[in-house]
Amino acid sequence: MRAFLLSLAVLLGISASSQGTFQLAVLKYSGGGDWYANPTAVPNLVKFCNEQLGMNINPEVPTVDVGSPDIFSYPWLDATGHGNITFSPQEAENLRNYLIGGGFLHVSDNYGMDKFLRPALKLVFPELDLVELPFSHPIYHQQYNFPRGLPKIHEHDGLPAQGFGLIWEGRLVCFYDYETDLGDGWEDPDVHNDPPELRTKALQMGANMVQYVFGGAE
Repeated sequence: MRAFLLSLAVLLGISASSQGTFQLAVLKYSGGGDWYANPTAVPNLVKFCNEQLGMNINPEVPTVDVGSPDIFSYPWLDATGHGNITFSPQEAENLRNYLIGGGFLHVSDNYGMDKFLRPALKLVFPELDLVELPFSHPIYHQQYNFPRGLPKIHEHDGLPAQGFGLIWEGRLVCFYDYETDLGDGWEDPDVHNDPPELRTKALQMGANMVQYVFGGAE
């Protein structure tokens, strides 16, 4: 795993600095969906990981266009929204090359994104299907233990929270949380007025994801 991280750092051009060893970025996409939703979510996740896991992630969270070569500067891309998401052929190819090359994509459905996201991801990986990860998957058992999978942050349709993944040659390249609003749970407390214990669970699950990607995976 450490060798993989080293090669990933070289591939993505990540260099250590006083501001942190690497950055997470928010993915900007086309289609009219609100990619800009949850502006405090990822910065709060970074802060939580740095404070609770002793990580050294740059606290600045930039925005990057899905079709830009700049995505290769960030080992983690975070996408969210309530509506339409589309990729042009060039954008799909760019994202595919990024993910195959070692990058990671987290998508949090804010409610209403699912029917658009699935065909968009099919453009990126026509040969792959989103698969639900079992509760035994190590992403749920890093620093924090979630024996029943994703925590349920917000209720919409009375459906269980689900975590889906795209797996390329044995590696999880995309994690998609559905029917949970995990990203909402990362936001500032006054945005959704979630109970502190629920917000903590959301951040803990997010920290598990970060730890899994950057050093905890088995």
